[in-house]
Amino acid sequence: MDKQTLFPDYFRTAYQLACQLGLYCEENNTYTPRFTHDLSEAEASTYLSHWIRWYYAPNPFTKSLKASDTPKYLVSELLHYVEKNGPSPIKEALENIYDDQMGNLDIVTNAINNFSHILKIENQIVSLTDNCMDYMSDMPNRNDRDSFFNNFEIRNDNQHSNPLDEPLQVIYYGAPGTGKSYSIDQATDTFGAIRTTFHPDSDYASFVGAYKPTMEDVPMSATYQTKEGTFGEYLTKTKQHPGTEKKIVYKYVPQAFLKAYVAAWSNLDEPYFLVIEEINRGNCAQIFGDLFQLLDRNNAGSSSYAIHADEDIAQFLSSDSKGFAGLSDEQKEAIRTFVLSKDSGKTVSLGQDILDGKLLLLPPNLYIWATMNTSDQSLFPIDSAFKRRWNWKYMPIKYNPLDKKTQQPIDWKFQIGDNLYSWGQFLGKINPEIYTLTESSDKQMGYFFAKADNATGIISEDVFLNKVLFYLWTDVFKDFDVSSELFKNKKANRSFRFTDFFEDSEALGNFIDNLDLNSIEPVNLAMTEDGISRLSVKFPDGTILNTGNMIDIYTRTLERIGLDMVFSVLADRKKGIYPLITKEQIAIENPGSKRRYKKVGDYYLLVGPDTYPYAGIINELSSLLSIDLNAEFE
Repeated sequence: MDKQTLFPDYFRTAYQLACQLGLYCEENNTYTPRFTHDLSEAEASTYLSHWIRWYYAPNPFTKSLKASDTPKYLVSELLHYVEKNGPSPIKEALENIYDDQMGNLDIVTNAINNFSHILKIENQIVSLTDNCMDYMSDMPNRNDRDSFFNNFEIRNDNQHSNPLDEPLQVIYYGAPGTGKSYSIDQATDTFGAIRTTFHPDSDYASFVGAYKPTMEDVPMSATYQTKEGTFGEYLTKTKQHPGTEKKIVYKYVPQAFLKAYVAAWSNLDEPYFLVIEEINRGNCAQIFGDLFQLLDRNNAGSSSYAIHADEDIAQFLSSDSKGFAGLSDEQKEAIRTFVLSKDSGKTVSLGQDILDGKLLLLPPNLYIWATMNTSDQSLFPIDSAFKRRWNWKYMPIKYNPLDKKTQQPIDWKFQIGDNLYSWGQFLGKINPEIYTLTESSDKQMGYFFAKADNATGIISEDVFLNKVLFYLWTDVFKDFDVSSELFKNKKANRSFRFTDFFEDSEALGNFIDNLDLNSIEPVNLAMTEDGISRLSVKFPDGTILNTGNMIDIYTRTLERIGLDMVFSVLADRKKGIYPLITKEQIAIENPGSKRRYKKVGDYYLLVGPDTYPYAGIINELSSLLSIDLNAEFE
């Protein structure tokens, strides 16, 4: 029994589509799948870009053709129609090409916009994007099944190919501080790389290169008179004179792109990275210019299509020592023998033109990676044509990230007064509040938003205040009514203002209290090996309390002052919602809190590693009660 009898529905539907897409090939009544693995998005995109060149209608694999029907290549016909008639309504163009009425054109429009690369359809008008006249050359015969399917074979005849199992062009995007630059740096630090940053004033010249005035040693010349006339000659270098002088000359100065381009071509066996920070802060269409065409990569990793270089770029590449002229004979030969293998299977020897600077083509070892901060309001939107030439990698916010090299957790802390708190726990508290207010994750903070000291892993109080809180109040909260209890200044009976943290010495501590964070370990309060705390309290009579743990020293100090006296000035003072000193037992409701009450005489003292800094409380009591106490950490 034949296959069509066994699987009639398959051969009427799925098989027809498989034939039309070239996903199965037929030989001796055997049907072989084109791919035997799950396709990545990049592979599928490359394949469909290749396939649409040979899509034609009517399709002989899906319908019987009348004698009058002549299958025509869709992209080729549209290309020539637009060349002849200019931008035209897509429906009108297709009806003229196929001499038939057109129905819904959404699928055709999407396929052309996403995969043709030379045509675009906007507002139902089809027009050209690039002048690639050889795009539709070397077309297969679709009525010859063997020829048709063979042209879909993915070939790689280049002697060099993509050396890493990584995307050639990828944009890392996410909220600020999610580790976009950090991830790229760790992935590329063993390879050569050029880094640049886009900004609103970036342009083609600042990205690629331009003629600029520069100081150089140039030969000195002299003139002399003879009977025959006036003559000139360059001075000869001697021990007394170099024979040159420094002058300002105009010279072509390469920028990030050309530096990376030359470096990658100089060693085709090693990956080279062009890293673009903040890619969305510049006008990408203006900055890349005609280099945009080079971002189309083939299966081997090189640009699918070469472009003609400007005269100044060609001259720089061919004759400047910083271009290809400075390479060794072996390096030049590697470029000279480079062969471009098109996805169609056609090969073109472009090496000499690349070496001469006549043609520009991205080599398969040149990776272009970029970062995009989604919280920045881009001055120049990135168009969809540019976007689809990149892979995208979202960087989520992680509250306990791993070091990519050691695979150990990164455990940063931040300092407020004499206490340390978990940076990850703070972010876990503040980010949901940011999302509630803004209804967007773009303004949330990633783990690397603030930098900790390399040696201690601690974010200083100054950095926390002037970077973290400054960002929150001036960038995130400025357009919103911040009425949450977390941001309430209970002392002033209103929401915190950023200026509060500079005008009131207690404001920063009170804000941290509202978040109910657990301190990890007060700064410098670790017990020494001999059991002596570094907290030391000196009384006016010379008595010093510095033995035992810090809670004992704190308790003994308050007892020596007098608990009735302490209560009289601290009765209304709280740590979050808990009084520092009270006559009634209070249960700590948060089961994860390290706070507790210690009964001392008729009072209960709030103690634990996450209370106010003990030294701060004691020194405040000294001021309030006008007693000459001095508490410090030794």
